[in-house]
Amino acid sequence: MKIADALLWPGTKICEWFGVDPKGDAGLIRSMFNMIFYLTVILGVLWIILG
Repeated sequence: MKIADALLWPGTKICEWFGVDPKGDAGLIRSMFNMIFYLTVILGVLWIILG
């Protein structure tokens, strides 16, 4: 598994769960799900560390 595949894994799995082709639309839907996923993870970690 490449590093890129590991970073894109959450968005790919969410797209598969919704029944959307992860490579369709030039991957924009997958990247949106990745941004939402990593935003919540990073904000949660920062909230724990700084809170």
